[in-house]
Amino acid sequence: MNETSEKSVTMYGVVRASKIIGETVVNRQSENVGKIHELVIDAQNNRVAYAVLSFGGFLGMGNKLFAMPWAAFQFSVTENKLILNVDKEKLKVAPGFDESDKWPDFSDTLWGESIYKYYDLSPPWKYDHSNIPIDSSGSSGCCQTKKHPLAMDV
Repeated sequence: MNETSEKSVTMYGVVRASKIIGETVVNRQSENVGKIHELVIDAQNNRVAYAVLSFGGFLGMGNKLFAMPWAAFQFSVTENKLILNVDKEKLKVAPGFDESDKWPDFSDTLWGESIYKYYDLSPPWKYDHSNIPIDSSGSSGCCQTKKHPLAMDV
């Protein structure tokens, strides 16, 4: 049986949540933009919905939290960090929340759509597994049935 190296595990995208939480996040300019504070799992659809990014403050005090679409991150193949394609200025004015506040309802699709739109991404619940848009009737246009069996009611 072959042993799997940490580098190959990261390259294939299979990694323990404990390795991601607390991990440094940098943007494309290699600027530190925070750490992963929490992962939010969409258990109904078997996927990571959001990574909660902690950014700002000093020595952990006054940090703001941001629900970031999981699709916005990439793993570095050379270092233990995640790469986020968002510059610091956009992140400073991004919708966020304080750890002590009531956290957003991550299952609220209207709230989720606003987050995905802010980061110029498409919400995963708007697409079936082949990345074909699902219209408001639930039809993906990829088959003859009225409602695609993988479509989620919104």
